[in-house]
Amino acid sequence: MALLLVVTLGLALSQRTLAAEAFSVINAKTERVDGNMLLSAAIDYGFSERALEALENGVPLTILVHIQVREQGAWIWNESLVDVSLRYRIRYKPLSEHYLVSRLPGEEQGRTFVTRQAAITALGELNHLYLVSEKRLDPEQAYEVHLRASLDIEELPLPLRPMAYLRSGWKQSTGWTKWPLTP
Repeated sequence: MALLLVVTLGLALSQRTLAAEAFSVINAKTERVDGNMLLSAAIDYGFSERALEALENGVPLTILVHIQVREQGAWIWNESLVDVSLRYRIRYKPLSEHYLVSRLPGEEQGRTFVTRQAAITALGELNHLYLVSEKRLDPEQAYEVHLRASLDIEELPLPLRPMAYLRSGWKQSTGWTKWPLTP
């Protein structure tokens, strides 16, 4: 009986740890503004201990956000109406003791944060991203928005990549989240 209790408690704790080290889409919605469809989403980045350790040691972490607009029920080989990949980077600046969140390419300055949690929360906020013009949507067709966010291992420094490929804790992704888009 005691062994069963210990095993159950161990499983519960490990599931809590795995849940804390998972990426998930908390909220996602689309809205119509001036003839365009815009996307807003909140993504919870539960980085693994390895990823957080790398971040604290000055290794920038790059997030790849993949967004698609597809006809509802389309086969995988059918072309997407919209297929974009956005890249975001979070990095720690040890000299200033600040975190920097920026969109790549081009936004080198980004936004600075005093705490790691504030930076991670800001990293997960996608606000009013342009998806598609309503003119491109057939009013008779049902559409879906697909969103996936993942840690981009290819952007890690070269000496760190082999370890990232082989060890758990680096392959982090939300998986695909889908919801209907109505023109």
